[in-house]
Amino acid sequence: MADDKSKRDFRDRKRLSADDDHEVKFFALQNNITPKQVRELIRLHGNNRTTLTKAAQALPGT
Repeated sequence: MADDKSKRDFRDRKRLSADDDHEVKFFALQNNITPKQVRELIRLHGNNRTTLTKAAQALPGT
């Protein structure tokens, strides 16, 4: 059965939720950092995915 195009997902994909363990683990894996570091970056920089990616790349050892 085909997807129902009238049902849209309105989540903001530009933001990262610190409450969603799966999302945090996936972001950590993508950026070669720990989930604890991801949550700390969210606390310091907010939850904008682009900003967090730049901040993760600036971490020492990554």
